[in-house]
Amino acid sequence: MDKPDMTAAEPVSSGEMQADPPKKRKKNRTAASYAMSFFIKLGVTAAVIWFLLTFVACVFICHSNTAYPAIKDGDFCLTFRLAKPEQGSVIAYLHDGAIGFGRVIASGGDRVSIYTDYITVNDYCISDVSVYPTSPEGSAVSYPYTVPENCVFVLNDYRSDLSDSRTFGGIPQEELRGVVVFIMRIRGI
Repeated sequence: MDKPDMTAAEPVSSGEMQADPPKKRKKNRTAASYAMSFFIKLGVTAAVIWFLLTFVACVFICHSNTAYPAIKDGDFCLTFRLAKPEQGSVIAYLHDGAIGFGRVIASGGDRVSIYTDYITVNDYCISDVSVYPTSPEGSAVSYPYTVPENCVFVLNDYRSDLSDSRTFGGIPQEELRGVVVFIMRIRGI
């Protein structure tokens, strides 16, 4: 069997000239175009970060011991705003212009009662993770307390501090700043 000769070139007619594809002319970029591109990228990045830190997550430094021992004074806290606060989760909330941290005990429509040794929600005793005793003494609300709709009932983990729902009642959903998902101890660094 004869092998075809690969070295021989096929003749090209004069009308079939093979032309190289046109080369793109390289643009000469100026310093102004580099600066404009940089500032556009910087602006888009800043807008994305602003959006994320406004509507998806928040960053706080705790300036109190109300959530002690879960969150200590000086801790860096990251919250997730899209998470639904459930019973037992630690949240950040805004009250009277200050950020507070506390543990969700009940949601809108639930009935809360605080006794000397335990807490009930809808007449069921809940497991309390706080190492400090909870007492109804000093509460500004009366028990059983029905949490208003679209609100949560929050207790400080440091139960001696009454700056929580025992004093000002349910916290509206619009004042919530998210469920704490990350804590970094930065005090003393």
